[in-house]
Amino acid sequence: MKCPCHHAALYSTHVTAADEREWKTRKGRIDPRLDSLGWKRSASEPAHRTEEHPTGAGPADYVLHLDGAPVAVIEAKKLTVGPQNVLTQAQRYARGLSGAKTRFGEYRVPFLYATNGEVVWFHDVRDSLNLSRRVATFHTPSALREMLERDFERQISVLNDLAFRHDRIREYQWDANVAIERAIADRKRRMLLAMATGTGKTYTLVHEIYRLMKSGVARRVLFLVDRRALAAQAARAFASFDPEPGLKFNQIYEVYTQRFQREDFEEDDPFDPNVMPNAYLTDPKPGHAFVFICTIQRLAINLFGREAMLEAREGDSEDDAMKLPIPIHAFDFI
Repeated sequence: MKCPCHHAALYSTHVTAADEREWKTRKGRIDPRLDSLGWKRSASEPAHRTEEHPTGAGPADYVLHLDGAPVAVIEAKKLTVGPQNVLTQAQRYARGLSGAKTRFGEYRVPFLYATNGEVVWFHDVRDSLNLSRRVATFHTPSALREMLERDFERQISVLNDLAFRHDRIREYQWDANVAIERAIADRKRRMLLAMATGTGKTYTLVHEIYRLMKSGVARRVLFLVDRRALAAQAARAFASFDPEPGLKFNQIYEVYTQRFQREDFEEDDPFDPNVMPNAYLTDPKPGHAFVFICTIQRLAINLFGREAMLEAREGDSEDDAMKLPIPIHAFDFI
């Protein structure tokens, strides 16, 4: 026998979501997000937004402005409409945007968003190889400013011309590095590198991370593992890798870890971990270049809170971790 009050609650929730009008989605869901990310309502602010902005194709729901210029169009829909397929409307508005002095192909702004207040889709239209993708939320003003200031094509060119290849790198490891770099140049965002146990996966990646950071393709790198002992091993690998004469990786670039316990290290291990400052996660700076070695469990807590930690191995409970307001541009490469 089913409880009638349970049915009533389900029916009420369903009707509320179905009946939510677009204006209510905008005021109750989208506006608070934009407010929290620093997109002000006042046109006197360096980073602000306008609503119902005139374009040749009709008024755009939102336009984001940065340092006196429009940089993004947001197409808003009500909660029950999936936003992925309405990016085409944002494209129409971006083609006919008034007040824009720049051009990115056929578009007058470089960035497009579509959202229903819960799901956000994003498209960087500056290059035809860039595909639209789902993101957790909108970018902050500093994130878009950083994206505009970076010259990805030049950085890829530097990477292709980079002669560095460590004398201990094996041929198959070098082939893996080349494949990764080719995929990045093709704007691939997800790559799977499969290597057998004992073939030097960590060394291959440390070698590749140096190349990416040296060329500027990646600055802030997240190195994820599933156990704290593996994080300690990775930290030692970075500390022992010598890409430049007389210099280890962690003497050239900052390498940070989470907190460890004594049992995470081998007996008499002299390695001294450098614990990651929370501000590096919550307020990433454009010029910062560093590697953060972290467990998946800890990052889940940082992103979603302790309730995201369903089960921990003995000794891997991450008791000192906490939820942090980490923006979506915190890392270039994971």
